[in-house]
Amino acid sequence: MTELTYEKKSAWTGKEEAIHSYSEGYKNYLNASKTERECCTETIEMAKKAGFVSLVEKVDKNEAVKAGDKLYYTYHEKAVVLIVVGEEDLKKGLNITAAHIDSPRLDLKAVPLYEDGGVALLKTHYYGGVKKYQWTALPLAMHGVIYTTQGEKISVSVGEDENDPVFFISDLLIHLAGEQLAKTAANVVTGEQLNVICGHIPLEEDEKKSVKANVLKILSEKYGIEEKSFLSAEIEIVPAGKARDVGFDRGLIASYGHDDRVCAYPAVTALLEMDVPKRTCVCILADKEEIGSAGTTGLTSRYFENAIAELVGLTGEYSELKLRRCLANSYVLSMDVCCGYDPSFGDAFEKNNTAIIGYGAGIVKFTGSRGKSGANDAHSEYMHKITSLFEEKGVAYQTGELGRIDLGGGGTVAFILAEYGAYTVDYGVGVLAMHAPFELISKADLYSCYEGAKAFYGICE
Repeated sequence: MTELTYEKKSAWTGKEEAIHSYSEGYKNYLNASKTERECCTETIEMAKKAGFVSLVEKVDKNEAVKAGDKLYYTYHEKAVVLIVVGEEDLKKGLNITAAHIDSPRLDLKAVPLYEDGGVALLKTHYYGGVKKYQWTALPLAMHGVIYTTQGEKISVSVGEDENDPVFFISDLLIHLAGEQLAKTAANVVTGEQLNVICGHIPLEEDEKKSVKANVLKILSEKYGIEEKSFLSAEIEIVPAGKARDVGFDRGLIASYGHDDRVCAYPAVTALLEMDVPKRTCVCILADKEEIGSAGTTGLTSRYFENAIAELVGLTGEYSELKLRRCLANSYVLSMDVCCGYDPSFGDAFEKNNTAIIGYGAGIVKFTGSRGKSGANDAHSEYMHKITSLFEEKGVAYQTGELGRIDLGGGGTVAFILAEYGAYTVDYGVGVLAMHAPFELISKADLYSCYEGAKAFYGICE
């Protein structure tokens, strides 16, 4: 007899060994990808090992593509498009996954370095939605790029190796924090107080600003840079340390950057395993989602559309109409994290409609805030297609929302791709402590997200 009730089922059942094995690769990916630039580099290396070649090189040589060809495209070293060409004509549409590879962090200001109270500090500006007080009193690392005085581009990573120094943002001692603790949580630590301590030893030859002078001396000797080099640098401050298993049973992973690499990794690895799909399959890894998807590497930019236009051109005679049909007839999984139910803060959720960690990645019909403002709000037909597919393929899944109505809200890139007219729905792993310096996810949900992406790429029509 058909079950008349709906109950979520554990994603661990019968898959524990595969889940733990897959999670080890993910932890390595996280550790190598603390920034969007590093994530882009790591992804392209994985793609090359799987036989992917540059789309740009194909275009430059005007080489026609055929079913089974595997292509990659990078944009400003911060965004990636991976393509596996299918058997069907492109005008019938694509199977598209879209995740983002930027995460909340602190960025150095253009003129960051100063000295006060016997220490050298760096001024920062927070990126994305953060609880500012969470970024104090923990070890921090520095990642990014900076140009030498000779114009050489240098990649910077300090604080991850066990022999590296780390950096630190101080907080007010509890003994003097009476006034501070009387403030609202949003103001306990202000943005201008997120100053990174980066030095302490004075330079004997310099009587004024001697600690700052010593830091500049070290930077000059090690990297060949001057203070003005910061004007054109992109330096990100992130939590130091590697992804770690959590719990006696090692069923969870704590790490910086789960949002949204916990969806990017499954989207990528599932695509790398594709052979010759029926429909052309595409994975987009976008930048700038945390600040509205703006800028040249955010998904509101046209780099993705331009890449597909080039692909259309390599399959025959290009036409704008064919491109429009290709995009409009596509299916999209907007692969971004959803909030997981947190039993310590249960009143923030409506439990029946919140993803429970360990029960599979969540299909989220709508995000947005208040009355679904800014949401894609997936169609019933498409929800049925995706849920039926997952059930057929044995993919553990559940549905989710972004917390209790009117409590807050958030969004993803779903609405951007939906503008092409493509069927689109949000899908992703439930996260606890989202946007904190260290977030928590279930290994079972990670693996189910991979299985879901793999099933999705195989949709035929």
